[in-house]
Amino acid sequence: MIRVAWLLRVQSSSLASISPKWLSTNRRLCSSRSGVPYGQVQVETTKVSQVPQEADVVVIGGGVAGCSALYHLARLGVKNAVLLEQASISAGTTWHSAGLVWRLRPSDTQVRLLAHTRDLARSILTEECGVDCGWIENGGLFVANTKERLDEYKRLMTLGKCFGIESQILSPAETKKLYPLMNVDDVYGTLYSPGDGTAEPAGLVAAYSRAAMKRGAKVIENCSVLNIETKESALGSRQVSEVHTDMGVIRTSCVLNCAGAWAPRIGAMAGVAVPLVTMRHAYVVTEHIEGIRECPNVRDHDLSLYFKLQGDGLSVGGYESNPLFVDDLPNKFAFSLYDLDWDVFSSHIEGAVHRVPILGKTGIKSTVCGPESFTADHAPLMGESPEVRGFYLSCGFNSSGIMLSGGCGQQIAEWIVHGSPSLDMFSYDIRRFSPDLVKSEQWNRERSHEAYSKNYNILFPFDEPLAARDMKKDALHQELLKVGCVYQERAGWERPGWFAVDSQHQAKVLDYDFYGAYNKPLHKPYGYKSLLEQDYTFDFPRCHDTIGAECISCRSDAALFNMSYFGKLLLTGPDAQKAADWIFTSNMNQAGRVVYTCMLNKRGGVESDLTVSRIPSDSPLAVRLDNTPYPVFYVACGGAVTHYVTGHIQRVLEHENLDAKLVDVCDDFGLLSLQGPKSRQILQQLTSTDLSDSQFSKFGMHYPLEVCGHKVWAARLSFVGEFGWELHVPSDCLLDVYRALCEAGSSHGLRNAGYRAIDSLSLEKGYRHWHGDVRSDDTPHEAGLSFTCNLGKDFLGRDVVAKQKKEGVIKRLACFTIDSHTPLHGQEIIYRNGKVMGYLRRAGYAYYLKKSMGFGYIQSADASPITTDFLSSGSYEIESMGDKFSASLHLRSPFDPKDRRVRGNYS
Repeated sequence: MIRVAWLLRVQSSSLASISPKWLSTNRRLCSSRSGVPYGQVQVETTKVSQVPQEADVVVIGGGVAGCSALYHLARLGVKNAVLLEQASISAGTTWHSAGLVWRLRPSDTQVRLLAHTRDLARSILTEECGVDCGWIENGGLFVANTKERLDEYKRLMTLGKCFGIESQILSPAETKKLYPLMNVDDVYGTLYSPGDGTAEPAGLVAAYSRAAMKRGAKVIENCSVLNIETKESALGSRQVSEVHTDMGVIRTSCVLNCAGAWAPRIGAMAGVAVPLVTMRHAYVVTEHIEGIRECPNVRDHDLSLYFKLQGDGLSVGGYESNPLFVDDLPNKFAFSLYDLDWDVFSSHIEGAVHRVPILGKTGIKSTVCGPESFTADHAPLMGESPEVRGFYLSCGFNSSGIMLSGGCGQQIAEWIVHGSPSLDMFSYDIRRFSPDLVKSEQWNRERSHEAYSKNYNILFPFDEPLAARDMKKDALHQELLKVGCVYQERAGWERPGWFAVDSQHQAKVLDYDFYGAYNKPLHKPYGYKSLLEQDYTFDFPRCHDTIGAECISCRSDAALFNMSYFGKLLLTGPDAQKAADWIFTSNMNQAGRVVYTCMLNKRGGVESDLTVSRIPSDSPLAVRLDNTPYPVFYVACGGAVTHYVTGHIQRVLEHENLDAKLVDVCDDFGLLSLQGPKSRQILQQLTSTDLSDSQFSKFGMHYPLEVCGHKVWAARLSFVGEFGWELHVPSDCLLDVYRALCEAGSSHGLRNAGYRAIDSLSLEKGYRHWHGDVRSDDTPHEAGLSFTCNLGKDFLGRDVVAKQKKEGVIKRLACFTIDSHTPLHGQEIIYRNGKVMGYLRRAGYAYYLKKSMGFGYIQSADASPITTDFLSSGSYEIESMGDKFSASLHLRSPFDPKDRRVRGNYS
């Protein structure tokens, strides 16, 4: 094994004045210099004077993201992969990373990604290439100062059990024994994970790159990318064709942008928007601390601090509310740092000395302040760009590049080679953002600041952003605000969350105040923010009963939902029918019917569930098509995934060379959903059409309908399990139709209701939510959606569906209820006969059933098929935040299992 010789690069630094009292009495302790506590590793890279003429994949950026991706591409058999680095390996932002690897996270996908990195750093890479990754397994400790924080940690601990992560809750006294130098006087409790640790950034990058080169990949340093050429495909889209460098031109159809803080510049070369910002991010390295060597790394989220064991001292850093944006990052910044701005970093000093008092008597050996890339939701940017085919991203890692490098490198390699990742990566997929948002400087800057400053905040189930709001509003926005609407934000759209009974708290969202940073005055009072803070709990929130009233009104009388933010797309063209048949799993030749269907990937994973209707070319929905002679399909999908759905369809059209196109008509139509036992009486008052006629009342039918003098498109659908209609209304008529419905419903108990109610009602009914209980790593058979698959035709993913129908599946979605009046939020453990068998993907409270319930997958322990008998024969428990509750399993939701209510049968 090769032992790395660490080379320390140090730059001089001047000490700026700091305002806290601590510095005034301890200035000598901060006589520091700028420089990381470790250095770079000498890597034998590919020595060339000219780049190869062609490559299967060109990776741009030699940091930890690029080198990991190169390694995993090589592992998948890509021999002709080339990495280009404008300076030296790790010279950008990787070299000054802290290198922390925590394993407990609030999502199963993140847990898996982190686990893969840890496995690689602990042993796999060193065994493959002989380079020491500098792995130190000293454990991780999360400090809670409040009950709410400890509840959050208990949720992390619970989910970790599903993946074999050892962790335990410690009392303050137990914490003091583990970390004697810690002040625990105000500590509520801690979460200890002994398997956490750190990796040396330079060693890890060297191991990735050397292992990749052993498998045939090339690493070329000191090679600057000058431009990326694209060509137009037969269907009009753009495709990567060449990479121009100062060492020649490489012909390629695939580029992977791993350029970190410089990624927007690489994207611009190909006409791809890369929505990230660069900020200065810092930590300080202390001098020797007696007794620190055996201590774990610490995160004190409530103080927004971390303490990393650094030899016989500590590295101390965190997330402040006033980070410095970098608007002019030089192209040439290899192994460079900024002087630390103590006016910014000083916010951490008092908390650090409070938590580890010995720091008040310890000198600072060096400071590390470098550029880091941050995104609008503090998650990486990954996947294929929707603007240019063959242009992939793996960047914007928000100071988590080291710990995410292994898992994300593996997934992006699968994305490139297989067409999709094996894990659910939607939360990282660039298509989670709509094109108008990624091009908005205001949205990018404001939301990235908020995500940065709130990075260590408690992740409550119903929190909403305050930054960059009101970007997209429908025609009912002000009208609903007047009646107490508390809005949520999804994909830039303002959508109704719930309706506050006390309308004196008009919940208007104000311009972003940066939480008082940068001398911005705080909004006081701020009614909307106050309402959000009422939800800051893992218990039932204060608005629980208000949302319950909306749900019960829908079940007993009627409710009106504004779902206008829903995605609305038209699929048309010479090959539209052929495209619909291939892309969607159901029979798409059903005139007059709304078809609930799925889209799959090659692995059989569900890329989305949606509704599709074949409509006549003269339909009011077929705007902008000028009576096209080709078939027209109206596609409706969740607003938060519209761009993702669009990207998937467009990619399939390109891959299959299908002459069809998508037209986005979301802004042209609003969507009102009238649901409940009295919905027919209400709607009948506004139309001359006899709604008792079976052709207008039969579930799944769609037709034009005149409502209060306006021509709308009506669909007999329900997303809440009740008799009702979806009304697709031209945007300029939406306010008139809404007001008419409210007036007609006033004597029938009609109530406004929001998405918090929709989530509860659909959960209670057992309807699926994509990216909740069904995702791209679930198949229709596993998710209970096999009824959407017509095996009598061919469609993308059919082979997997047919095979699973024959052989069975090793995981299956099931419904669970508990009798205890305890909230469930998802990620709780499922026990069958005392053994961990899975976790809840989605959960909430069912107001009609008066129970907490959830949906989760039972996973086979030995790869044998999960049968109905197996599910029904077990005894079940749900563990939430460390407590176990007896649970009942249901093969279908116990609410209206025979679907009588959606057909109008309430007898």
